[in-house]
Amino acid sequence: MGRPRRLDRAFYARTATEVAPELLNKVLVTPNGTGRIVEVEAYEGADDPGSHGFRGPTPRTEVMFGPPGRLYVYFTYGMHWCANVVCAEPGQCSAVLLRAVEPLVGIEAMRARRPRAQRDRDLTNGPAKLCAALDIGEADKGLNLLRAERGITVVDDGVGALKRPERTTRIGLSAGADLRLRWYVPDSPWVSRR
Repeated sequence: MGRPRRLDRAFYARTATEVAPELLNKVLVTPNGTGRIVEVEAYEGADDPGSHGFRGPTPRTEVMFGPPGRLYVYFTYGMHWCANVVCAEPGQCSAVLLRAVEPLVGIEAMRARRPRAQRDRDLTNGPAKLCAALDIGEADKGLNLLRAERGITVVDDGVGALKRPERTTRIGLSAGADLRLRWYVPDSPWVSRR
């Protein structure tokens, strides 16, 4: 296994549906821990009623419209943060929701941030859970992953891409619920739902 390599602009400068399955097995690095990405969902802006950018840019969603390689963080249900990586060329709305990671480094700190998690696999097996465990929040919105701003980035550590990731409809959506835009590592216990 080679030295971890930060993903570059060319990796992200494609549609979310192209980027999402290729993010599986990459590593999300933060100052508060790292985790292997095992579950993602794609959101394609104007063509996707489930996307926050469906009706165009707003102060909340402007980060989703580029440039690629930024972190789009949003607050949901009045209590949780969720994180997406921004894809496509500037002006287009395309992002991949990070739904679950397998903790690699910093699991003790993750347990301290998520004391209600009954099992280690429950620490990061959902988008809000992984943000809580890795302490990702409002201050991280718009960070440049290409430069590892605030120590947050995504790297390729040499673990191969999946030849056949599991593909299903997204979770918890009514708009665009029939779109098969969720991918996950089939044998990972860290996936939120099979």
